[in-house]
Amino acid sequence: MLLSRCSLTLTLLTLWLHYSSWQTQGEAIHPACALVAQHMKAQEQCKYTQLNESSNHTMIAGCRTDWDDIRCWDRAEVGQVVNVSCSNVSQLFANNNGYIYRNCTKNGWSDIYPSYEDACEFVEVDPETTYYSTFKQVYTAGYATSLISLISAIFVFTALRKFHCTRNYIHINLFSSFILRASAVFIKDGILFTDESLDHCLMSTASCKAAVAFFQFSILANYFWLLVEGMYLQTLLALTFVSQKKYFWWYILIGWGLPTTIMTIWVLARNFYDNSGCWDDTEAAFIWWIIKGPITASLLVNFIIFINVIRILVQKLKSPGIGGSDTSHFTRLAKSTLFLIPLFGMHYMVFAFLPESTGEDARLSIELGLGSFQGFVVALLYCFLNGEVQAELKKRLWKWQMQGYLSYSKKRRTLFTESSTVTQISVLEKSSPMEQPSTELQNSISIV
Repeated sequence: MLLSRCSLTLTLLTLWLHYSSWQTQGEAIHPACALVAQHMKAQEQCKYTQLNESSNHTMIAGCRTDWDDIRCWDRAEVGQVVNVSCSNVSQLFANNNGYIYRNCTKNGWSDIYPSYEDACEFVEVDPETTYYSTFKQVYTAGYATSLISLISAIFVFTALRKFHCTRNYIHINLFSSFILRASAVFIKDGILFTDESLDHCLMSTASCKAAVAFFQFSILANYFWLLVEGMYLQTLLALTFVSQKKYFWWYILIGWGLPTTIMTIWVLARNFYDNSGCWDDTEAAFIWWIIKGPITASLLVNFIIFINVIRILVQKLKSPGIGGSDTSHFTRLAKSTLFLIPLFGMHYMVFAFLPESTGEDARLSIELGLGSFQGFVVALLYCFLNGEVQAELKKRLWKWQMQGYLSYSKKRRTLFTESSTVTQISVLEKSSPMEQPSTELQNSISIV
């Protein structure tokens, strides 16, 4: 019976860990690990109660508190029958209508009847075929695509001197924040989830804490650079004459300085007040809001800027100086709006003010599924599909082709000239009269 209980405990914890690991592959927060924490906490409380009962020297009638490796059975009187619902044992039992019974006899607790296996049904979890396994492949492909496109876009903006301006400097910093975010996801997944034998819910190493802290910093930096892009666009539309260089260092301070300050406060708070696990839980709400508060505020400000920018675009499209029908105006406005959505991160607004547990699957699809491709979309719209960038790249390509062609033509002309010179010298040597006496002299010598 003891062996059966132990195997059941291992099975239950394995199911919990499988479920929680797929819940957390792309997020820094995994509430499913609370199941394991709850099990461990119940065991500690039960052991504490047993210790108190053992230290109490007064005779206690009935059955003492007992931990059966699955749950805690509270003290009961002799003859009492205790029943427990499957739903109170574990959330991973499919048949929550079942009950487990135990009798308190003169000789102590009886065996459990029916067994956990018979009374409750386990949820079958196959991590290789679950939704989360497929979803991990999707966001991995998304972040990999974003990394390649963002690095290429940064190379274009830095290699071509024509694009060295404040606007593109801000774009480069935004692209860098997306690169950090994608890299942080891969680093965190590599440290926390590569080794399946490790219990990531109970892991508490310096490397996993550093990975989660870097992940949180990359998210903060990404949100704040999205805010900087919105502020910069708002400044361009609202102020006609403005020194862009004047505000650039303020943008740097907002985009990198604020996330660094916030992360420093968060790391200190976690280290001194809640230094448990890999710092990827939200049990201490006041610590979690050190990060979530600024992110929510940046999204709110960006949403206001987004609405204001749309209002300014509508006014400009309706101005008398712009011709065209209402349909063309609407098309241009719709195009501008669609271009601004990934730049402002408006798709994050869907769940920005809702609890973390609200619509987990939809949240994963939007924040990780769409979010993983956001860097690719931003690089595509603001670099590779930009008319000015395309024109410059075509110009450079044509110039490189012409240089290659001219270099080839020059080399070919040089080889042709050298070949002609050698041929002419050879012909002159063969037809030279100076050779004739020498030849006759040799013939005469041979005759003699």
